[in-house]
Amino acid sequence: MNDKKMMQILGAVERTVGDDKKTWWTRIGVGFQNKDGSYNLRFDYLPARLGDTTIQLREFDPKDAAQTE
Repeated sequence: MNDKKMMQILGAVERTVGDDKKTWWTRIGVGFQNKDGSYNLRFDYLPARLGDTTIQLREFDPKDAAQTE
């Protein structure tokens, strides 16, 4: 079994929809923890609107992976 901690990388873009602001989340990659506590990040893609996008590293939720298969 792999003892590495897996995280998910998410991109969040805030957009105006009518009079409201909404945040759109997209899974854009994964991160794996190294022995020294640092992370290797593997991006599936980078958002085109990098200046408008917040990138977060979050705990991996296996049910999220099942929804994308």
